[in-house]
Amino acid sequence: MRTTDTQTHPRRPRGFRAVLGHARALTGGIVSIVMLCTATAPAHAEASRFAFAVIGDTMHGPGDEAFTQRLLDAIGRERDVRFIVYDGNLKGPKEVCRDSLYERRHVLLDSARPALFFIPGQHDWIDCGTAEAGGFDPVERLDLLRQTLFADSTSMGQNPIALTRESEVSRFRPYRENMRWVVNDKAGDIVFVGLNAPSPNNHYLTAGGRNGEFEDRVIANAFWLEHAGEYAKRRNARAIVIFIQGDFDPERYERPERFAWLRFAHSPRRDGFLEFKRSLVKLAQIFPGPVVVVHSDDERMAGGFVIDQPLRNDKGMVVTNLTRIGLAPRDRLNQWIQIEADFGRKPPFRVSVHDVPKQMPLPTTPPVLLPGVPRDESAASMPTAPDMPNVEGFGAASELPPLLQAPGESPQDQLPRIPSDQGGGGYGPAISMPPGSILPASPALPASAPSVPATAPRTPGTAASGPG
Repeated sequence: MRTTDTQTHPRRPRGFRAVLGHARALTGGIVSIVMLCTATAPAHAEASRFAFAVIGDTMHGPGDEAFTQRLLDAIGRERDVRFIVYDGNLKGPKEVCRDSLYERRHVLLDSARPALFFIPGQHDWIDCGTAEAGGFDPVERLDLLRQTLFADSTSMGQNPIALTRESEVSRFRPYRENMRWVVNDKAGDIVFVGLNAPSPNNHYLTAGGRNGEFEDRVIANAFWLEHAGEYAKRRNARAIVIFIQGDFDPERYERPERFAWLRFAHSPRRDGFLEFKRSLVKLAQIFPGPVVVVHSDDERMAGGFVIDQPLRNDKGMVVTNLTRIGLAPRDRLNQWIQIEADFGRKPPFRVSVHDVPKQMPLPTTPPVLLPGVPRDESAASMPTAPDMPNVEGFGAASELPPLLQAPGESPQDQLPRIPSDQGGGGYGPAISMPPGSILPASPALPASAPSVPATAPRTPGTAASGPG
């Protein structure tokens, strides 16, 4: 397994994103992204380190199932990965939404060695109303998911993690897909939240009459986010991480009705994520620590993901303790996004793209969980790929080479260092950014990666050539 090149998304090139694109052109090499969340967080005596993986949209047909199982097996061999989040779309948009299809995909996801949390996506229930997907009632298909994939009080996977579902609140009994779980470490707690907020446009319908499914779910989601903020605050948690499938287009949140009379911000389409973004702003006010939103990005990116702080409050001020990570790996069947949390260092979060080892064979037999047999024993009966050596994706921060250093220039000639109280001591030259922003880092090139001339012209958003 190797870590591939990572970078920011070329769209909306403003602020830090434009600066990073220019810095990437200067380095002429592979750039990885680390995320800085320096918002106020409680102090803890001991540090801990763990990682979680995020995948999604990997199964568009039966032929993708073996690749998805191999992807899950590769992630399961990573020692630091505590759990996996499957961020929506366990089926393709044109696959018929039959019960048997959900059952087969459920078994496949449940075969993962780590705990696995499933976030419902667009293809899983909204697209079921199309003729190609069988012409089902989308709400009825969502109810099926709630009764099957979201039936348990634990996650999927062979080492499940206990969770809390919003359905435990009597007022929101149908919303079993909205969940919360906590990772407890000596350094403190991180609160994780899963929400049903899918593309496109959060299932907002423009037809006449009451948009019942959308309106009721918006209320449920707002309650669950506010509840998570209060919960994390009471526990003195380190951070909150939120998972949704939909691309909520945070740059669009500008309260256009304030200038409606001037028609400055007129939009023909109602923003179905407007209430969600307002809830995020409120959550960031309730909980003073870092808030991270992870979602699938609607645009494919050469680097695999984008990290920024695009959300503003009603006064137009950037919400400094909220960061979003948009995921769009180049190869959905052979790559996963890994987010490492280590509160013993600054910045505490690091994001990278990991590849399935090329020598890892495809499984020849689909996973089978035997009825009435404990999960671990069923997993033992499944064929497994040969053991692969575990390779760490990134070393400690102090092992990284200097950042953004062009040939013939010293670090002092480059961008200013981050003050030591912001964790810049081990990262070399870096861009000075406000709290909650992100920093670029340059990991060592893989041995097999071709060298890139430092003088070669680079276009922001274009991936460096190399294995991948």
